[in-house]
Amino acid sequence: MPKMNGAVEAANKNVKRIVAKMVENYKDWHEKLPYALHAYRTNIRSNTGATPFSLVVARAFDKKVRLREFEARDLVLKKILLNQEDAHGKWALNYEGPYIVKNTLLGRALVLKDMDGNILPKPVNTDTIKRFDA
Repeated sequence: MPKMNGAVEAANKNVKRIVAKMVENYKDWHEKLPYALHAYRTNIRSNTGATPFSLVVARAFDKKVRLREFEARDLVLKKILLNQEDAHGKWALNYEGPYIVKNTLLGRALVLKDMDGNILPKPVNTDTIKRFDA
């Protein structure tokens, strides 16, 4: 049998302790295991000040992030969010526009105006914007 890492053994011990507190009898431990794992992964550790789940998700998320740079006068499309009244059904459009970038704000936000020059009432995050290529 291969020798296990001490950290793995400690994690297994903690999960086993959580499961033991949750089960009513020894036959239902497998039903409680997903809940125990969730509790273990979302519990804040004192040595790191974060949860193991948040550390792994942040690393995975950062690998996929593509920074998008926009400048004034760029033509862009704005994603139609689900809570907007224009989003109806499976075949609805995903983006609306084009819009013109009026200016950029701190924190990756843009102030947009439509093609008639009317400024949109709220700034928009760059993660809901894509370049318009005519």
